[in-house]
Amino acid sequence: MSKIALTGNALGSGTLTLAAPNTNTDRTLTLPDEAGTVLTDTGLPAELNATGSAPLYACRAWVNFDGTGTVAIRASGNVSSITDNGTGDYTVNFTTAMPDANYAPAYGGGDNALGGAWDYITGTYQTNAGSLRVRTYARSTGNLVDPTLVSASIFR
Repeated sequence: MSKIALTGNALGSGTLTLAAPNTNTDRTLTLPDEAGTVLTDTGLPAELNATGSAPLYACRAWVNFDGTGTVAIRASGNVSSITDNGTGDYTVNFTTAMPDANYAPAYGGGDNALGGAWDYITGTYQTNAGSLRVRTYARSTGNLVDPTLVSASIFR
């Protein structure tokens, strides 16, 4: 059986108190099998280089993919696949669904082959808890296009 040891700091003079919450449910806190430091709600922003009192919201999914030919994911997080619905029309499928469709997608990328400039606009076509449908348009013509670089980040 493993043991738990509490070791005080000889230089400190404060008291560390472990307090149980007011609950009627048994709870188990499982520690990882590694050394480390527990992050608190004040320590986490510092670890992420965030300042100020505004709350932090995490990126829940992201993807970078080639939208030409056979669509290919270059790198991603929480994205299982991309569905090519036709020229400039893609569905980003999440590995783990969002709580609902009320998330905020952000886009980037482009295609230098479209008239010698990064000449395209990406926009949300449809949000679902399990997927995001994205369309890409050439800025100069307004036509749907397949850019070589499409990226999306999902915040919720």
